[in-house]
Amino acid sequence: MPSTNSKTYETSSPARVAFLGLGVMGYPMAGHLALAGHQVTVYNRTATKSTAWCAEFPGAGTATGANAQAATPRLAVHNADIVFCCVGNDDDLRSVTTGPDGAFAGMKSGAIFVDHTTASASVARELSTLARHQGLHFVDAPVSGGQAGAQNGLLTVMCGGDSAAFEAARPIGMAFSRAFTLLGDSGAGQLAKMVNQICIAGLVQGLSEAIAFGQQAGLDMNQVLDVIGKGAAQSWQLDNRGKTMVADKFDFGFAVDWMRKDLGLVLDEAKRNGARLPVTALVDQFYADVQHMGGNRWDTSSLIKRLK
Repeated sequence: MPSTNSKTYETSSPARVAFLGLGVMGYPMAGHLALAGHQVTVYNRTATKSTAWCAEFPGAGTATGANAQAATPRLAVHNADIVFCCVGNDDDLRSVTTGPDGAFAGMKSGAIFVDHTTASASVARELSTLARHQGLHFVDAPVSGGQAGAQNGLLTVMCGGDSAAFEAARPIGMAFSRAFTLLGDSGAGQLAKMVNQICIAGLVQGLSEAIAFGQQAGLDMNQVLDVIGKGAAQSWQLDNRGKTMVADKFDFGFAVDWMRKDLGLVLDEAKRNGARLPVTALVDQFYADVQHMGGNRWDTSSLIKRLK
């Protein structure tokens, strides 16, 4: 991961924490916890990732002891005050929390499980109830900011759950965050992430159409983006993806496959709550077109590819 030395860490007492899932997001997030002075025990389904992480972040000399890896989620969470998790989907989340080798079987009474997976609101409520019955706390806490946000320790974290558990987890989680906010009861974090993805889907499609239109009209779109980026059309997507879209570059982290997974969660939830999402449903199908073009691992700005 890129150097994180520029990150300023909030002052918090060193804690024993676990991190489950060392993918493109979890690996640097766990790294920021180690750099902030916490003792971190990691678990990853592919053990070589855990080995590599421990080699990069040994943690020797910290107040709480050296960092380590574990063979199962249950072993990883032994003695942890807070367990962080970032895996793929609802089923992955259940696999690391439940069962004889799951985290809930090994967590000490009163410990807090903070889940950064983008998952359904229903699984968040399900696991929150299960955790409470076992004397544990569960906070659903999906993130926004992508791979760059994780590497730079500048994620936006949307949380749902018990306020006392949130307040205990927040100072530790700020090691990889710029905002860590409680938005309501269990499931509220996941619902807020769905709002986030609805916004992104519409913005990226609009930006794609705008760039494709401007190119067809013969405009210098890099110049146009500089101009309109100073007005009402400005957005994070325009600032960070506009010129890369013009350059036909689509290797900037958050993949189309992941966006389709997230939009599937959004559309399933909309069926339950009665929300009408015509644009989101349409953009989801546009992302399916990109997948059929072979763009499964292109980033989400690749929507423009289907317009060329």
